[in-house]
Amino acid sequence: MSSDDLRQRDQRYLWHPFTQQQDWEADDPLFIESGEGVRVRDRDGREYYDANSSLWVNLHGHCRPEIDAAITAQLGRVAHSTLLGLAHAPAAELAERLVRLAPPGLARVFYSDTGATAVEIALKMAYQFWRHQGEEDRTRFIALAEGYHGDTLGAVSVGGISLFHGIFRKLLFTTDFAPSPSRFPDARQAAEPVEALLREHRGQVAAVIAEPLVQGASGMLLAPPGYLRRLRELCDEYDTLLIADEVATGFGRTGRLFACEHEGVSPDLMCLGKGLTGGYLPLAATLATARIYEAFLGDYSELKTFFHGHSYTGNPLACAAALASLDIFDRDRVIEGLATKIERVRRRLEAMRALPHVGEVRQCGLMVGVELVRSRDPRVPYPWEAATGARVCRRARTLGLITRPLGDVVVFLPPLASTEADLEAMLEIIERAIVLETGDG
Repeated sequence: MSSDDLRQRDQRYLWHPFTQQQDWEADDPLFIESGEGVRVRDRDGREYYDANSSLWVNLHGHCRPEIDAAITAQLGRVAHSTLLGLAHAPAAELAERLVRLAPPGLARVFYSDTGATAVEIALKMAYQFWRHQGEEDRTRFIALAEGYHGDTLGAVSVGGISLFHGIFRKLLFTTDFAPSPSRFPDARQAAEPVEALLREHRGQVAAVIAEPLVQGASGMLLAPPGYLRRLRELCDEYDTLLIADEVATGFGRTGRLFACEHEGVSPDLMCLGKGLTGGYLPLAATLATARIYEAFLGDYSELKTFFHGHSYTGNPLACAAALASLDIFDRDRVIEGLATKIERVRRRLEAMRALPHVGEVRQCGLMVGVELVRSRDPRVPYPWEAATGARVCRRARTLGLITRPLGDVVVFLPPLASTEADLEAMLEIIERAIVLETGDG
Protein backbone atom coordinates (compact mmCIF):
# COMPACT_ATOMS: atom_id res chain seq x y z
CA MET A 1 0.00 0.00 0.00
CA SER A 2 1.36 3.42 -0.92
CA SER A 3 2.10 6.10 1.66
CA ASP A 4 -0.64 8.27 0.15
CA ASP A 5 -3.21 5.48 0.60
CA LEU A 6 -2.18 4.96 4.21
CA ARG A 7 -2.32 8.67 4.94
CA GLN A 8 -5.82 8.91 3.50
CA ARG A 9 -7.03 5.95 5.54
CA ASP A 10 -5.48 7.29 8.72
CA GLN A 11 -6.90 10.76 8.27
CA ARG A 12 -10.33 9.46 7.31
CA TYR A 13 -10.83 6.77 9.95
CA LEU A 14 -8.49 7.24 12.92
CA TRP A 15 -8.91 9.47 15.96
CA HIS A 16 -5.49 10.01 17.58
CA PRO A 17 -4.98 10.56 21.32
CA PHE A 18 -4.12 14.01 22.67
CA THR A 19 -4.29 15.32 19.10
CA GLN A 20 -6.14 18.24 17.55
CA GLN A 21 -7.55 16.34 14.59
CA GLN A 22 -8.20 19.45 12.52
CA ASP A 23 -4.47 20.07 12.39
CA TRP A 24 -3.71 16.38 11.94
CA GLU A 25 -5.94 16.08 8.89
CA ALA A 26 -4.06 18.96 7.25
CA ASP A 27 -0.65 17.44 8.01
CA ASP A 28 1.51 14.75 6.47
CA PRO A 29 1.79 12.10 9.20
CA LEU A 30 4.95 10.13 9.85
CA PHE A 31 4.38 6.37 9.59
CA ILE A 32 6.77 4.21 11.61
CA GLU A 33 7.58 1.01 9.79
CA SER A 34 10.16 -0.72 11.98
CA GLY A 35 12.54 -0.30 14.88
CA GLU A 36 15.82 -1.65 16.14
CA GLY A 37 17.70 -0.70 19.27
CA VAL A 38 17.09 2.93 20.21
CA ARG A 39 15.99 3.92 16.68
CA VAL A 40 12.83 3.60 14.60
CA ARG A 41 12.44 3.83 10.81
CA ASP A 42 9.76 5.33 8.62
CA ARG A 43 8.39 3.86 5.39
CA ASP A 44 11.13 5.55 3.38
CA GLY A 45 13.86 3.98 5.48
CA ARG A 46 14.81 7.17 7.38
CA GLU A 47 15.98 6.53 10.92
CA TYR A 48 15.09 8.49 14.05
CA TYR A 49 16.24 8.27 17.64
CA ASP A 50 13.30 7.23 19.81
CA ALA A 51 13.99 9.91 22.42
CA ASN A 52 10.71 9.52 24.29
CA SER A 53 10.83 5.71 24.33
CA SER A 54 7.58 5.41 22.37
CA LEU A 55 5.76 7.41 25.06
CA TRP A 56 8.01 6.39 27.96
CA VAL A 57 7.50 2.62 27.67
CA ASN A 58 10.53 1.22 25.84
CA LEU A 59 13.39 0.27 28.14
CA HIS A 60 15.74 -2.12 26.37
CA GLY A 61 15.36 -1.05 22.75
CA HIS A 62 13.17 -2.19 19.87
CA CYS A 63 13.28 -5.76 18.57
CA ARG A 64 15.08 -7.01 21.65
CA PRO A 65 15.79 -10.69 20.83
CA GLU A 66 15.18 -11.95 24.38
CA ILE A 67 11.72 -10.41 24.60
CA ASP A 68 10.86 -11.42 21.04
CA ALA A 69 11.79 -15.03 21.89
CA ALA A 70 9.81 -15.04 25.14
CA ILE A 71 6.65 -13.83 23.40
CA THR A 72 7.11 -16.32 20.55
CA ALA A 73 7.60 -19.21 22.96
CA GLN A 74 4.48 -18.26 24.91
CA LEU A 75 2.53 -17.83 21.67
CA GLY A 76 3.32 -21.47 20.91
CA ARG A 77 1.50 -22.45 24.12
CA VAL A 78 -1.47 -20.11 24.56
CA ALA A 79 -1.98 -16.46 23.65
CA HIS A 80 -4.57 -15.71 26.31
CA SER A 81 -6.35 -17.41 29.16
CA THR A 82 -8.46 -15.58 31.70
CA LEU A 83 -7.50 -15.21 35.35
CA LEU A 84 -11.18 -15.24 36.32
CA GLY A 85 -11.46 -18.74 37.79
CA LEU A 86 -8.27 -20.01 36.16
CA ALA A 87 -4.53 -19.52 36.54
CA HIS A 88 -1.43 -19.69 34.34
CA ALA A 89 2.29 -19.85 34.94
CA PRO A 90 3.49 -16.49 33.49
CA ALA A 91 1.11 -14.49 35.71
CA ALA A 92 2.09 -16.39 38.86
CA GLU A 93 5.83 -16.21 38.11
CA LEU A 94 5.69 -12.50 37.33
CA ALA A 95 3.69 -11.74 40.47
CA GLU A 96 6.35 -13.42 42.59
CA ARG A 97 9.14 -11.50 40.83
CA LEU A 98 7.38 -8.17 41.30
CA VAL A 99 6.74 -8.76 45.00
CA ARG A 100 10.37 -9.71 45.54
CA LEU A 101 11.55 -6.56 43.75
CA ALA A 102 9.01 -4.11 45.18
CA PRO A 103 9.49 -2.06 48.36
CA PRO A 104 9.08 -4.16 51.53
CA GLY A 105 5.53 -4.86 52.62
CA LEU A 106 3.90 -5.05 49.19
CA ALA A 107 2.66 -8.63 48.99
CA ARG A 108 -0.03 -9.06 46.32
CA VAL A 109 -0.29 -8.24 42.60
CA PHE A 110 -3.52 -7.35 40.77
CA TYR A 111 -3.05 -7.13 37.00
CA SER A 112 -4.69 -4.79 34.52
CA ASP A 113 -3.75 -3.36 31.14
CA THR A 114 -2.79 0.32 31.48
CA GLY A 115 -1.44 2.72 34.07
CA ALA A 116 -4.81 4.42 34.36
CA THR A 117 -6.53 1.14 35.20
CA ALA A 118 -3.80 0.35 37.73
CA VAL A 119 -4.67 3.65 39.41
CA GLU A 120 -8.42 2.96 39.20
CA ILE A 121 -7.83 -0.34 40.96
CA ALA A 122 -5.74 1.27 43.70
CA LEU A 123 -8.42 3.89 44.34
CA LYS A 124 -11.18 1.29 44.50
CA MET A 125 -9.11 -0.97 46.74
CA ALA A 126 -8.43 1.91 49.11
CA TYR A 127 -12.10 2.87 49.25
CA GLN A 128 -13.34 -0.69 49.74
CA PHE A 129 -10.62 -1.45 52.29
CA TRP A 130 -12.01 1.19 54.64
CA ARG A 131 -15.57 -0.02 54.07
CA HIS A 132 -14.46 -3.43 55.28
CA GLN A 133 -13.02 -1.75 58.38
CA GLY A 134 -16.43 -0.23 59.11
CA GLU A 135 -15.18 3.29 58.29
CA GLU A 136 -17.73 4.36 55.73
CA ASP A 137 -16.84 8.05 56.05
CA ARG A 138 -13.50 7.41 54.30
CA THR A 139 -14.62 8.65 50.89
CA ARG A 140 -12.15 11.46 50.21
CA PHE A 141 -8.80 11.34 48.42
CA ILE A 142 -5.92 13.77 48.63
CA ALA A 143 -3.96 14.37 45.43
CA LEU A 144 -1.50 16.95 44.13
CA ALA A 145 -2.02 19.86 41.77
CA GLU A 146 -0.17 19.22 38.49
CA GLY A 147 -0.45 15.47 39.06
CA TYR A 148 -1.41 13.05 36.31
CA HIS A 149 -2.62 9.51 36.89
CA GLY A 150 -4.37 8.57 33.64
CA ASP A 151 -7.50 9.37 31.69
CA THR A 152 -10.23 7.07 33.04
CA LEU A 153 -12.69 8.82 35.32
CA GLY A 154 -11.28 7.66 38.63
CA ALA A 155 -7.77 8.58 37.53
CA VAL A 156 -9.06 11.92 36.26
CA SER A 157 -10.72 12.54 39.65
CA VAL A 158 -7.26 12.59 41.25
CA GLY A 159 -5.63 14.38 38.31
CA GLY A 160 -4.49 17.94 38.87
CA ILE A 161 -3.78 19.30 35.37
CA SER A 162 -6.66 21.60 34.49
CA LEU A 163 -5.99 21.45 30.74
CA PHE A 164 -6.58 17.69 30.76
CA HIS A 165 -9.03 17.28 33.62
CA GLY A 166 -10.97 20.50 34.18
CA ILE A 167 -13.75 19.84 31.68
CA PHE A 168 -14.73 16.59 33.44
CA ARG A 169 -14.94 17.92 37.02
CA LYS A 170 -18.73 17.55 37.33
CA LEU A 171 -18.40 13.82 36.62
CA LEU A 172 -15.84 13.13 39.33
CA PHE A 173 -15.68 12.09 42.99
CA THR A 174 -14.42 14.32 45.80
CA THR A 175 -10.70 14.98 45.80
CA ASP A 176 -8.81 17.56 47.83
CA PHE A 177 -5.77 18.96 46.05
CA ALA A 178 -2.59 20.16 47.70
CA PRO A 179 -0.19 22.39 45.74
CA SER A 180 2.49 20.75 43.62
CA PRO A 181 5.55 20.05 45.80
CA SER A 182 7.70 21.58 43.05
CA ARG A 183 6.59 25.02 44.29
CA PHE A 184 8.36 24.67 47.62
CA PRO A 185 12.04 24.84 48.59
CA ASP A 186 12.01 21.92 51.03
CA ALA A 187 10.03 18.80 51.84
CA ARG A 188 8.50 19.95 55.11
CA GLN A 189 7.02 23.12 53.61
CA ALA A 190 5.83 21.17 50.57
CA ALA A 191 4.02 18.65 52.77
CA GLU A 192 2.32 21.19 55.06
CA PRO A 193 -0.74 21.61 52.77
CA VAL A 194 -1.21 17.83 52.72
CA GLU A 195 -1.00 17.73 56.50
CA ALA A 196 -3.55 20.55 56.75
CA LEU A 197 -5.98 18.56 54.59
CA LEU A 198 -5.42 15.39 56.60
CA ARG A 199 -6.06 17.33 59.79
CA GLU A 200 -9.19 19.03 58.42
CA HIS A 201 -10.66 15.77 57.10
CA ARG A 202 -9.36 13.40 59.78
CA GLY A 203 -11.14 10.07 59.51
CA GLN A 204 -12.54 10.89 56.06
CA VAL A 205 -9.51 10.34 53.80
CA ALA A 206 -9.18 6.96 52.11
CA ALA A 207 -5.73 7.62 50.62
CA VAL A 208 -3.14 10.12 49.50
CA ILE A 209 -1.91 9.56 45.95
CA ALA A 210 1.32 10.92 44.50
CA GLU A 211 3.85 10.37 41.74
CA PRO A 212 7.14 9.71 43.55
CA LEU A 213 9.88 12.31 43.00
CA VAL A 214 8.67 13.70 39.67
CA GLN A 215 5.33 14.80 38.21
CA GLY A 216 5.88 13.65 34.66
CA ALA A 217 2.98 14.84 32.51
CA SER A 218 3.05 18.34 34.00
CA GLY A 219 6.52 18.88 32.56
CA MET A 220 8.89 16.85 34.77
CA LEU A 221 8.22 18.89 37.92
CA LEU A 222 10.53 17.76 40.74
CA ALA A 223 9.58 17.34 44.39
CA PRO A 224 12.13 18.49 46.98
CA PRO A 225 14.20 15.67 48.51
CA GLY A 226 12.43 13.99 51.39
CA TYR A 227 8.91 14.89 50.28
CA LEU A 228 7.82 11.32 49.60
CA ARG A 229 9.23 10.23 52.96
CA ARG A 230 7.25 13.02 54.63
CA LEU A 231 4.04 11.87 52.92
CA ARG A 232 4.64 8.38 54.29
CA GLU A 233 5.08 9.80 57.79
CA LEU A 234 1.89 11.84 57.51
CA CYS A 235 -0.14 8.89 56.23
CA ASP A 236 1.07 6.86 59.20
CA GLU A 237 0.33 9.67 61.63
CA TYR A 238 -3.21 10.22 60.32
CA ASP A 239 -3.87 6.52 59.66
CA THR A 240 -4.57 6.70 55.95
CA LEU A 241 -3.18 4.87 52.93
CA LEU A 242 -0.41 6.03 50.59
CA ILE A 243 -0.73 5.23 46.88
CA ALA A 244 2.50 5.57 44.90
CA ASP A 245 1.86 5.99 41.18
CA GLU A 246 5.05 4.52 39.72
CA VAL A 247 3.56 4.06 36.24
CA ALA A 248 6.02 6.55 34.73
CA THR A 249 8.81 6.47 37.31
CA GLY A 250 9.08 2.70 37.70
CA PHE A 251 11.58 0.31 36.12
CA GLY A 252 14.72 2.37 36.23
CA ARG A 253 13.60 5.77 34.99
CA THR A 254 14.87 7.60 38.07
CA GLY A 255 18.05 5.57 38.48
CA ARG A 256 16.56 2.97 40.83
CA LEU A 257 14.17 0.20 39.89
CA PHE A 258 11.40 2.10 41.67
CA ALA A 259 11.44 5.77 42.62
CA CYS A 260 10.22 4.94 46.14
CA GLU A 261 13.62 3.34 46.81
CA HIS A 262 15.36 6.73 46.76
CA GLU A 263 13.70 7.64 50.07
CA GLY A 264 13.19 4.19 51.54
CA VAL A 265 9.41 4.44 51.28
CA SER A 266 7.01 1.50 51.19
CA PRO A 267 3.56 2.59 50.01
CA ASP A 268 0.36 0.74 50.84
CA LEU A 269 -0.52 0.50 47.14
CA MET A 270 1.82 0.89 44.18
CA CYS A 271 0.76 1.29 40.55
CA LEU A 272 2.95 0.00 37.72
CA GLY A 273 2.63 0.18 33.94
CA LYS A 274 4.48 1.68 30.97
CA GLY A 275 7.89 -0.05 31.14
CA LEU A 276 6.58 -3.23 32.78
CA THR A 277 6.84 -5.28 29.55
CA GLY A 278 9.85 -3.41 28.21
CA GLY A 279 7.58 -1.49 25.86
CA TYR A 280 6.13 -4.51 24.07
CA LEU A 281 2.58 -5.22 25.23
CA PRO A 282 -0.07 -3.55 27.41
CA LEU A 283 0.24 -4.70 31.01
CA ALA A 284 -0.13 -2.94 34.33
CA ALA A 285 -0.16 -4.00 37.95
CA THR A 286 -1.38 -2.73 41.30
CA LEU A 287 0.62 -4.02 44.26
CA ALA A 288 -0.98 -4.10 47.71
CA THR A 289 0.13 -4.89 51.24
CA ALA A 290 -1.01 -8.02 53.07
CA ARG A 291 -3.11 -5.80 55.36
CA ILE A 292 -5.15 -4.54 52.42
CA TYR A 293 -5.40 -7.96 50.78
CA GLU A 294 -6.57 -9.67 53.96
CA ALA A 295 -9.36 -7.13 54.42
CA PHE A 296 -11.00 -8.63 51.32
CA LEU A 297 -11.02 -12.20 52.64
CA GLY A 298 -14.31 -13.61 53.91
CA ASP A 299 -17.29 -15.85 53.28
CA TYR A 300 -19.41 -15.31 50.19
CA SER A 301 -22.18 -13.94 52.39
CA GLU A 302 -19.92 -11.10 53.56
CA LEU A 303 -19.54 -9.72 50.02
CA LYS A 304 -15.91 -8.77 50.58
CA THR A 305 -14.78 -9.83 47.10
CA PHE A 306 -13.02 -7.18 45.03
CA PHE A 307 -15.48 -7.06 42.15
CA HIS A 308 -13.14 -5.74 39.49
CA GLY A 309 -11.44 -7.27 36.48
CA HIS A 310 -10.56 -7.02 32.82
CA SER A 311 -10.88 -9.47 29.96
CA TYR A 312 -7.14 -9.41 29.34
CA THR A 313 -6.05 -9.26 32.99
CA GLY A 314 -2.66 -10.96 33.29
CA ASN A 315 -2.43 -11.76 29.58
CA PRO A 316 0.17 -14.58 29.22
CA LEU A 317 1.98 -12.97 26.30
CA ALA A 318 2.38 -9.70 28.20
CA CYS A 319 3.50 -11.50 31.36
CA ALA A 320 6.08 -13.45 29.35
CA ALA A 321 7.41 -10.17 27.92
CA ALA A 322 7.60 -8.66 31.42
CA LEU A 323 9.52 -11.67 32.76
CA ALA A 324 11.99 -11.39 29.88
CA SER A 325 12.40 -7.67 30.57
CA LEU A 326 13.17 -8.35 34.22
CA ASP A 327 15.70 -10.98 33.13
CA ILE A 328 17.46 -8.31 31.05
CA PHE A 329 17.61 -6.03 34.10
CA ASP A 330 19.42 -8.83 35.95
CA ARG A 331 21.70 -10.12 33.19
CA ASP A 332 22.76 -6.72 31.83
CA ARG A 333 22.96 -5.11 35.28
CA VAL A 334 20.84 -2.28 33.89
CA ILE A 335 20.33 -0.39 37.14
CA GLU A 336 24.02 -0.51 37.99
CA GLY A 337 24.86 0.99 34.60
CA LEU A 338 22.49 3.94 34.86
CA ALA A 339 24.54 6.19 37.15
CA THR A 340 27.18 7.02 34.54
CA LYS A 341 24.52 7.61 31.87
CA ILE A 342 22.55 9.90 34.17
CA GLU A 343 25.68 11.87 34.98
CA ARG A 344 26.58 12.14 31.29
CA VAL A 345 23.12 13.57 30.59
CA ARG A 346 23.45 16.00 33.51
CA ARG A 347 26.74 17.34 32.18
CA ARG A 348 25.40 17.65 28.64
CA LEU A 349 22.34 19.54 29.87
CA GLU A 350 24.55 22.25 31.35
CA ALA A 351 25.15 23.70 27.89
CA MET A 352 21.42 23.73 27.23
CA ARG A 353 20.73 25.66 30.45
CA ALA A 354 22.72 28.59 29.05
CA LEU A 355 20.47 29.06 26.01
CA PRO A 356 18.54 32.36 26.28
CA HIS A 357 15.15 30.76 25.64
CA VAL A 358 15.58 27.83 28.03
CA GLY A 359 13.92 28.81 31.29
CA GLU A 360 14.66 25.66 33.24
CA VAL A 361 16.05 22.16 32.77
CA ARG A 362 14.60 19.53 35.10
CA GLN A 363 16.20 16.10 35.45
CA CYS A 364 15.40 13.08 37.56
CA GLY A 365 17.47 10.14 36.36
CA LEU A 366 16.67 9.67 32.68
CA MET A 367 13.51 11.76 32.91
CA VAL A 368 14.24 15.23 31.53
CA GLY A 369 12.14 18.30 30.72
CA VAL A 370 13.57 21.36 28.98
CA GLU A 371 11.23 24.33 29.49
CA LEU A 372 11.18 26.97 26.77
CA VAL A 373 10.38 30.61 27.53
CA ARG A 374 10.16 33.80 25.50
CA SER A 375 12.24 35.58 28.13
CA ARG A 376 14.15 34.19 31.08
CA ASP A 377 14.77 37.39 33.03
CA PRO A 378 12.09 38.49 33.55
CA ARG A 379 10.47 35.10 33.04
CA VAL A 380 7.86 35.34 30.27
CA PRO A 381 6.35 32.20 28.73
CA TYR A 382 5.63 31.79 25.06
CA PRO A 383 1.94 32.21 24.18
CA TRP A 384 0.14 28.87 24.08
CA GLU A 385 -0.95 29.36 20.47
CA ALA A 386 2.68 29.73 19.33
CA ALA A 387 3.13 25.99 19.99
CA THR A 388 6.85 26.54 20.52
CA GLY A 389 7.45 23.15 22.11
CA ALA A 390 5.69 21.41 19.24
CA ARG A 391 7.71 23.38 16.68
CA VAL A 392 10.97 22.43 18.37
CA CYS A 393 9.99 18.77 18.41
CA ARG A 394 8.95 18.95 14.77
CA ARG A 395 12.33 20.46 13.92
CA ALA A 396 14.06 17.69 15.89
CA ARG A 397 12.23 15.15 13.75
CA THR A 398 13.77 16.64 10.60
CA LEU A 399 17.15 16.21 12.30
CA GLY A 400 16.55 12.55 13.07
CA LEU A 401 14.92 12.42 16.52
CA ILE A 402 11.40 11.79 17.77
CA THR A 403 10.04 13.18 21.00
CA ARG A 404 6.82 14.83 22.11
CA PRO A 405 6.44 18.06 24.09
CA LEU A 406 4.35 18.79 27.14
CA GLY A 407 3.23 22.28 26.21
CA ASP A 408 6.48 24.21 25.93
CA VAL A 409 8.50 21.59 27.77
CA VAL A 410 10.59 19.42 25.46
CA VAL A 411 10.66 15.91 26.91
CA PHE A 412 13.71 13.64 26.86
CA LEU A 413 13.08 10.09 28.09
CA PRO A 414 15.44 7.82 26.16
CA PRO A 415 15.46 4.02 26.38
CA LEU A 416 17.58 2.79 29.29
CA ALA A 417 19.59 0.81 26.73
CA SER A 418 20.90 4.03 25.13
CA THR A 419 24.68 4.24 25.16
CA GLU A 420 26.43 7.37 26.36
CA ALA A 421 27.18 8.17 22.72
CA ASP A 422 23.48 7.80 21.89
CA LEU A 423 22.55 10.14 24.73
CA GLU A 424 25.07 12.75 23.57
CA ALA A 425 23.80 12.56 20.01
CA MET A 426 20.15 12.86 21.05
CA LEU A 427 20.76 15.87 23.27
CA GLU A 428 22.82 17.52 20.55
CA ILE A 429 19.84 17.23 18.19
CA ILE A 430 17.44 18.64 20.80
CA GLU A 431 19.75 21.58 21.48
CA ARG A 432 20.13 22.27 17.78
CA ALA A 433 16.36 22.16 17.28
CA ILE A 434 15.87 24.67 20.10
CA VAL A 435 18.47 27.00 18.58
CA LEU A 436 16.92 26.80 15.12
CA GLU A 437 13.34 27.39 16.30
CA THR A 438 13.97 30.08 18.95
CA GLY A 439 16.91 31.93 17.46
CA ASP A 440 19.15 31.00 20.40
CA GLY A 441 22.87 30.66 19.91
